[in-house]
Amino acid sequence: MTTVVPATAHGITLAAYALHEGKLVAFPTETVYGLGADATNGEAVAAIFAAKGRPSFNPLIVHVKDRAAAEALVEFTPEACALADAFWPGPLTLVLPRKGNSPLSLLVSAGLDTVAIRVPSHLVAQILVAEAGPIAAPSANISGHVSPTTAAHVAEEMGDKVDIILDGGPATVGIESTVIGFEAGKPVLLRPGGVSREDIERTAGPLAAVTNAKVQSPGQLESHYTPRAKLRLNAREAQPGEALLAFGPDAPKGAPNLSAKGDLKEAAANLFAMLRALDKTAGAIAIMPIPSEGLGEAINDRLTRAAAPRP
Repeated sequence: MTTVVPATAHGITLAAYALHEGKLVAFPTETVYGLGADATNGEAVAAIFAAKGRPSFNPLIVHVKDRAAAEALVEFTPEACALADAFWPGPLTLVLPRKGNSPLSLLVSAGLDTVAIRVPSHLVAQILVAEAGPIAAPSANISGHVSPTTAAHVAEEMGDKVDIILDGGPATVGIESTVIGFEAGKPVLLRPGGVSREDIERTAGPLAAVTNAKVQSPGQLESHYTPRAKLRLNAREAQPGEALLAFGPDAPKGAPNLSAKGDLKEAAANLFAMLRALDKTAGAIAIMPIPSEGLGEAINDRLTRAAAPRP
């Protein structure tokens, strides 16, 4: 039976103990809630894939307490060091070569010789990884569904598939981390997310185009983040039978609005929660246009994948 515990010092210690015992723990990060397991325990990591129904070729992100902990697990390049210095702790994941003596389960890499790794900025997540060690954690939802941004979302979707849900309140960023990989030493954007392309390019220079078609990180599947309802993007108004998800000050009154101010940071924080709420009552959802700059690139990435044909 799943236990929901507040993210107090005692609750975090309980969660860390459960992770050491090989159990699954859902916990808050600044991006979304993660479904965590001890990243060095192959059976525990396998339980993540089973609980989510996640394809075995889709890698997991490993969460660590700081840069030094990451350097014990993966090989850093100068370019990766610059990005880590600029954006860690925070919603940036780096895909880097696994060290030969890395204790991480091979399952976190899904058959690749790289590891997706990040240092979360959420205080609860930081304390948990400091107590528990490296935690493998995709979003705490059934694979392909809308990501959870509250403990209630996790409980609703995962039920008894998770042993402990650590309740640390709503996620503040609201969309997953940006994922950066490297091809021929140059950084490439594998998944837009909580750090904008513009901010990354100010540190790393122009991002190269991805040439490797193989899935290298989470969030690269064509159909992902899908609600049950059918989505129609770039809509100006709802058609009969549709609910409207609005954006901006000129949106029709009465519809849920990702940000009435047109603030992309606020829209990102609200995206998954509002999609989940509309999905409970609507068979189809029309979504107003979102500007593509800044965090808008990540929002539109999630919406495009959510609206893609279902496998």
